[in-house]
Amino acid sequence: MKRKILLIDDERMQHHLVRQLFTRFTGEQFELEWRDTFEAGLATLLSGEFAACLLDYRLGARDGLELIRAAREAGCRVPIIFLTAETGTDVDMQAMNAGAMDYLIKGEIDVPSLERSLRYALKLGETLEELRRLATHDALTGLLNRRVFEQTLAEEVERARRFGRGFGLILCDIDHFKRVNDTHGHPAGDEVLREVAQRLKAALRNVDRVMRYGGEEFVVLVPEATLKMAREVAQRLASSVKATPIRAGDKRLPITLSLGVAIFPSDGDTGALIVQAADQALYAAKAAGRDCVKSLDQVAD
Repeated sequence: MKRKILLIDDERMQHHLVRQLFTRFTGEQFELEWRDTFEAGLATLLSGEFAACLLDYRLGARDGLELIRAAREAGCRVPIIFLTAETGTDVDMQAMNAGAMDYLIKGEIDVPSLERSLRYALKLGETLEELRRLATHDALTGLLNRRVFEQTLAEEVERARRFGRGFGLILCDIDHFKRVNDTHGHPAGDEVLREVAQRLKAALRNVDRVMRYGGEEFVVLVPEATLKMAREVAQRLASSVKATPIRAGDKRLPITLSLGVAIFPSDGDTGALIVQAADQALYAAKAAGRDCVKSLDQVAD
């Protein structure tokens, strides 16, 4: 399927020119769509259907710089190539500062320059997306990372306070994980981490979130949960991992979890305190022989 490119330009002749240039590309072929007003162009760009956008500077009484800013404020990260007839001005720098990835002078556009600019913008866009993903996701498991957990926890605390409803926090630790690495090697340990992450994710509701906390630990947020609900979720997570051995190379390794459960705000009314409470419960699960679920109310038992 051809990738779609959006042209936003109020001149019909420019549309015809760009369409003709597209037919002469020597590499990847694209599907071109055209919008001739600021409003229609912005709405179409925000649809998420396009791999890149060619954007004219002049759009009637409004301009492309304003459209770029509006798109970026709306969270749109589609690569934009700015088209301008202006020369000898700082429009090019204004466009790049606003968020465009490249610019072309209209009177100088030909097949090689347009094809090269599109290829550059698409590749740069892919690279930036990967950098954004790496900044928020754990590279090994694909789960959201601890940095995102801390942000999400702060948001969940704020939401819970605003609506007067609690949530559950579950810390999960892979039992005897060091033994897996020491006995079977780090590649086997990596396979265990990846598979545990997938089993945890598959066992949760859409509204629940699992993230890698660090090392062999994972953390799960369970919105609007009572202690009973959070413990049931934790038991389901433990069962999903324990149910069948995990294949690592030619080995099948039995894996279990220790899990600690805490409830906001009864076990802690700040983000730091609720994490501390879950960690205490996790320590109690390990002290009880591992392969079990403990909540903070059971720590003294």
